[in-house]
Amino acid sequence: MVTKVVFPAAGLGTRFLPATKATPKEMLPVVDRPLIQYAVEEALASGMTDIVMVTGRGKRAIEDHFDISAELESSLHQAGKDELYQEVSRIARMAKIAYVRQKQALGLGHAVLCAQPWLGNEFFAVSLADELMVSERPVMQQLQDVHAQTGCSVIALSEVPVDEVHRYGIVQANKEGDLLRLTDMVEKPDPEDAPSNLAMIGRYIFSPRLLDILAQQQPSVGNEIQLTDAIALLAQEEPVYGLIIQGQRFDTGNPLGFLIANVALGLTHPKYGDDFRHALQDLL
Repeated sequence: MVTKVVFPAAGLGTRFLPATKATPKEMLPVVDRPLIQYAVEEALASGMTDIVMVTGRGKRAIEDHFDISAELESSLHQAGKDELYQEVSRIARMAKIAYVRQKQALGLGHAVLCAQPWLGNEFFAVSLADELMVSERPVMQQLQDVHAQTGCSVIALSEVPVDEVHRYGIVQANKEGDLLRLTDMVEKPDPEDAPSNLAMIGRYIFSPRLLDILAQQQPSVGNEIQLTDAIALLAQEEPVYGLIIQGQRFDTGNPLGFLIANVALGLTHPKYGDDFRHALQDLL
């Protein structure tokens, strides 16, 4: 069982400006909770108990969200708002979280490397909060199952339209039984250069060897240390498997995907769903 998970959360969120000028992208709400809470709850539901948040300047709101607020809890309790009190209390106590700063914006690979002192010499997971997953079996648990079967690194995959491959890390893979063994990957290729339409979608379980590779990695695309480059090198040394996930995926890293996620989750929300559906019908 992989128990440690890294959440890179130091990005500037420029695609959401001006909304993210003073608010971390990860704290933007989808219906009634911030993006990053969905990903944290998914990891916890998959047996991951130790969380490392890699943050940067202006991300203090993330720490405050998962911290205990005695004054707020007391106020809600005294006001008889028991449902809100239970939810706020649950969030503050849901997990053990360590925070580390990524002091320079040197890419996703560098953000993962910043967590190295907390990871030790064991397999660990990485979760990107702007990929929101909705599935009966948590996506991280799906990866845990393949890791338990193989003892190797596992990466979540999804088929994307060919005209969107330039937005993702795209993999090349060979069928190995009921699994996909990854042989190569390219960061944001042009459609004519893409080895497939299978995209890496922000959920990973990695061998500790990946950290050694990242430590030696040179900047590439965008003058950043690319996680994709390190995974490609890892796949040359040891097996790395890909899993096409079961469930819904929302790319909330862009405003359109974020809006779609709000509508989709709003329509199925147990408290607001029916009224929201009627409101949408009136608007349309």
